[in-house]
Amino acid sequence: MIDGGLAESALISAMFVIGLGTATPPHRYTQRECWDAFQHAAAFHQLAPRSQAILKKVLCGDNGIAARHLALGSILEAFDLTPDTLHARFVKHAPALATEAACRALADAHCAAHEIDAVLISTCTGYLCPGLTSYVSEQLGLRPDALALDLVGQGCGAALPNLQTAAALLAAGRAKKTLSICVEVCSAAFFLDDDAGVLISACLFGDGAGAAVLAAQPQTGRRQLKWITGSSRLQPAARDLLRMEQKNGMLRNILKPEVPAVAAQLARDIFHDTLAADGVPRTEITGWILHTGGRDVLLALREQLGLTEADVRHSAAVLREFGNISSPTVFFVLQAALRDESPGGLWWMSAFGAGFSCHGALWEVT
Repeated sequence: MIDGGLAESALISAMFVIGLGTATPPHRYTQRECWDAFQHAAAFHQLAPRSQAILKKVLCGDNGIAARHLALGSILEAFDLTPDTLHARFVKHAPALATEAACRALADAHCAAHEIDAVLISTCTGYLCPGLTSYVSEQLGLRPDALALDLVGQGCGAALPNLQTAAALLAAGRAKKTLSICVEVCSAAFFLDDDAGVLISACLFGDGAGAAVLAAQPQTGRRQLKWITGSSRLQPAARDLLRMEQKNGMLRNILKPEVPAVAAQLARDIFHDTLAADGVPRTEITGWILHTGGRDVLLALREQLGLTEADVRHSAAVLREFGNISSPTVFFVLQAALRDESPGGLWWMSAFGAGFSCHGALWEVT
């Protein structure tokens, strides 16, 4: 049960998810299709034999991913690696995917666009100025006075800082309803060279968007998802393990072998520290909403958090069907858990990303 201290915290920062929506590009490519396309691409034959072997192992082996949705009309478009082409892909698809996910979240919440007081959009796979909020606000028909915040550079873990910001706006009375969106066009940050981390990134990431309508008051007649508390940890000493850099005018993802161990350890620490601070026994946690990163990260999370295969089934299913969608991933996992009618109680959500950062949040589902 929630103790007095936690109940008081919940009253201060009351926030409810009243609508959820996700979106992906229409084209879905299996890992085998990606491997077949790789072999016919000129860029593949420019790689060292070891690099070619890595691609084959990851795409043809059991890496926990069956397919990915990519903003490509043909998989061969993935190998048109010029800065202008990649930027044009982001400009075309990021606003569209964000808007589609937001529309679905608004419909799920039975909420009109004019009711939204603030919109927050997170991304790390492209850059626009004005930011995505300008385009999405226009396409959704939000009020001109709605607060628009673009949050960039937080990588795969961005959904939770986004939600924490929404909680602060609601708690401060700045908004009654907010729209939180995470969108990533990872195919617009595609890069190839002989670095193993770069190659593995090319095999893991997919495109998509997730959105949530958040309110200070719950809706009646539906399952309630209440934000209880959230916390973050930053470990700058590990920054170079997982981040984006610019090379040849393009984004290049750095992914080091230490990432699964570091991510799982931080996730364990933030989980235990949060529960201890709020007096919540571990036995009270009935649901797990985890960003996976990849198969190895999921295995490390299971080990550090003492989880069963059943505990991470929704995260594993999202990874299998969509790949690593970066920041929107936890929206997909949350949606899967709600559709599965997972038992109510206290759910733990966690995601990690560039920084090196890790975030956690406790939800009460009734």
